[in-house]
Amino acid sequence: MPTDSGPVGAGSSGAAMPVDPDVASRMSPVRHASSIIRERWDILAVIAVGGALGSAARYGAGVLLPHAPSEIAWSTFTVNVVGGFLLGLLMVFVNDVWPPRRYVRPFLGVGVLGGFTTFSTYMLDTRALLAAGRLPVALLYLFATLLVGLVAVWLGILVGRAAAAASRSGRARREGTS
Repeated sequence: MPTDSGPVGAGSSGAAMPVDPDVASRMSPVRHASSIIRERWDILAVIAVGGALGSAARYGAGVLLPHAPSEIAWSTFTVNVVGGFLLGLLMVFVNDVWPPRRYVRPFLGVGVLGGFTTFSTYMLDTRALLAAGRLPVALLYLFATLLVGLVAVWLGILVGRAAAAASRSGRARREGTS
């Protein structure tokens, strides 16, 4: 049974694995859920508020881009692709640019973008296409959403890194000429 003697996330080799910066570095591996909730109620509240906002935005996209069950759900496709891009962008800033903040990633990443994007609706939309007898369209929707979503995350990371590099070089130029 693991103990608190090594770093959290240490593998069998003893080497430390990456640790979520939003989680305390020394936590007992076996904890009662109520103690976690008591200690992290603020994080749960931030996630809940962010999730409500993201879900409301997703609902709005569904209202703006309605579809019949036998049609491609462009609203779901759009929110998942846009959400993937924004998540890639956000993770660059959270991990590489901004100073650590307790609530940024839980609020924006888990809450807002977690509520905005939707894997479950994506699967239900695919099932609806299959039930309507539209196998080729269902397969296209299934794989295109996945592929375009992954490309969107990658592009978000690239744009985030480029923006961070431009910001650093601009700051260095300003400081060098001061």
